[in-house]
Amino acid sequence: MKKTIIITGIIIVFAFIALFIFNKVTSGDKDAGMLTEVSRGKFEIAVMATGELMAENYVEIKGPAFGQGNDVRSTSTRITDLIPEGTVVKKGDYVATLDKTEMDNEIKYIRERITGMEQELEMIILDTAVQMNNIRDMITNQIYAVEEAEMRLRNSKYESPMTQRDAEINFDQAKRVLDQLRRSYTLRKAQTRVTVNNRKMWLGRMNRRMADYEDILAQFTVTAPTDGMIIYYRNRFGTKRKVGQMINVVDRIVATIPDLTTMISKVYISEVEINRIKPGLQTSVTVDAFPEKSFTGTVISVANIGEKLPNSDSKVFEVHVKLDGTDLNLRPSMTTNNKISISTYDNVVYIPIECVHTGADSIPIVYTENGYRQPIKPGETNDKFVIIEDGLEEGESIYMEIPEDHEKFKTAK
Repeated sequence: MKKTIIITGIIIVFAFIALFIFNKVTSGDKDAGMLTEVSRGKFEIAVMATGELMAENYVEIKGPAFGQGNDVRSTSTRITDLIPEGTVVKKGDYVATLDKTEMDNEIKYIRERITGMEQELEMIILDTAVQMNNIRDMITNQIYAVEEAEMRLRNSKYESPMTQRDAEINFDQAKRVLDQLRRSYTLRKAQTRVTVNNRKMWLGRMNRRMADYEDILAQFTVTAPTDGMIIYYRNRFGTKRKVGQMINVVDRIVATIPDLTTMISKVYISEVEINRIKPGLQTSVTVDAFPEKSFTGTVISVANIGEKLPNSDSKVFEVHVKLDGTDLNLRPSMTTNNKISISTYDNVVYIPIECVHTGADSIPIVYTENGYRQPIKPGETNDKFVIIEDGLEEGESIYMEIPEDHEKFKTAK
């Protein structure tokens, strides 16, 4: 019985010892999981943002040139058909069709006007021909009347003075009538020439207008101006131009053909970070479609005015990053991941941001493995780390989280 009690006591003692050792080990492992070392080396500050590819240069595929060197009045028309985006075309290939209804009606109206004006001109010419012929007949008859009056005047020299005077008056009247008829013929001929020329001028204008409308109507079947890939045009609101949308004299672009040799990553940066972005900053770019590839680029433009994107309340600024080199596998609208390098520091001390805590009087501190609350002077930060300008040395071990027994830690001097 006594031996049994002794053995039981020994077992209990070993159990307590084992439990103590286990707690120590697990506690040490737990602390080890919360610790990290102060690092030294290269430190980069960068802004991360997603974007999409676009061509720096592109050829615009435009609709009809209303009012540009032609007599077609400004109008707007609807896109009724458009080939799929991404289609590769050759110069002259079909791209789109525009609604021809309004143009067809206008051409029909002009054609009717031309027919009416041609008929009016023909009637004027015929009527004038008849009138001029009548006047010529009257002139011919009057010439005979003048000759007859002249003959009577010569014969009246053997008559009484009164008869001679009557013959002289008749001769003068006949000559005046002839002169009047000749002047009337000349005036009517000039008047007719002006009228006919005026009608021909208006008829010529209508014919030219008809030709302009027919030329413009031919442009309602839109073709590719060069070889390339069709990319739908985006308006200033970012909306793609598709079937059913309108084009007009101010905005005639139906689609575009991008130059794939020079690409730009269009990025939107928040108003909080935009003051750090400047033209000339180097950028690392990856494309979701080709995760195995990486590209370099340079910020070439930063918008001066912010804008609100759909479904967002915060303002963002548009930034363009020009990619270095050429990769013809890249396509417009591909999603990009952009790392814009703001600045780089060599040989600096840095720690994870989560290691920094706020101590008394709002002084930044870290908790060291040797049991101290260490005040620090933090410097620049990036998305993961912060530079330590004073307070820590390379290789020191610090806590990433506030230790459970932090009340026991002493404040370093």
